[in-house]
Amino acid sequence: MVKDVLGNFKRYWFLMTQLISRDFKVKYKRSVLGVVWSLLYPILMLAVMAVVFSQMFKFKVEGVNYLVYLMTGIIMFNYFSEASNNAMTSVVSNFSLINKVYIPKYIFPVAKCLFVGINFALTLIPWIGIIALSYFGLGDYVCHFNRYFLILPYVFLCMLLFTIGIGMLLSCISVFLRDIFYIYGIIIMIWNYLTPVFYSIEIIPESLQPLFKLNPLYQFLTAAREIVLYGRSPSISSLLIIGGLGVGMLLIGGLVFRKNQDKFIYYI
Repeated sequence: MVKDVLGNFKRYWFLMTQLISRDFKVKYKRSVLGVVWSLLYPILMLAVMAVVFSQMFKFKVEGVNYLVYLMTGIIMFNYFSEASNNAMTSVVSNFSLINKVYIPKYIFPVAKCLFVGINFALTLIPWIGIIALSYFGLGDYVCHFNRYFLILPYVFLCMLLFTIGIGMLLSCISVFLRDIFYIYGIIIMIWNYLTPVFYSIEIIPESLQPLFKLNPLYQFLTAAREIVLYGRSPSISSLLIIGGLGVGMLLIGGLVFRKNQDKFIYYI
């Protein structure tokens, strides 16, 4: 199975790049600033949320730079939300292409997650800028660049694998149940509030904290924040957990997708 998947990736890589290129053109069509929005959006979102949560509601996290804490949560959760939503609609929206020629159908959700991943990589530029500005008084605490930043690509890769797995699962469900488009909107909103994007898990009653830690996105955000905010490596167990979450969800999503993909033609 793995050999077949890797072979198809090599064979259909050109199609993958064309799908990603098409998504870029569609997203920024008739946009004056174009790709610059990928840099501006997280900064504007940070500014709004910083005013709302740090000034109006007085949210803060003791001992760390709250602006960097907040932006880390924003860009990582936004990637997951946008990529999983786009992947969910990818098979249904490409039904005309699927009906005409044979294409490995998992290419569509994977291409969506990679496309949003490129945007995510662009948002890392202003994120690094915010970290650098902490040296010049932005926020209450300084965030130091350190050697543990080399672990961040591993954290982001694990989150990418997890998102692709979720995306394949959702894209498969959406073929048979179109209501998932509306249901998932509610799920992702609830998921956002259950993930410590703008608050610390310490404000949750201690008896409930173990339940919040079962949230996979909590694990990814915490691993990244350990590196950026505290200047230390996540524990070995934490790195193993996020690796298991990424690979495990990819396998689950891939197996469910593979088992049902031959039925898509009858429902699309």
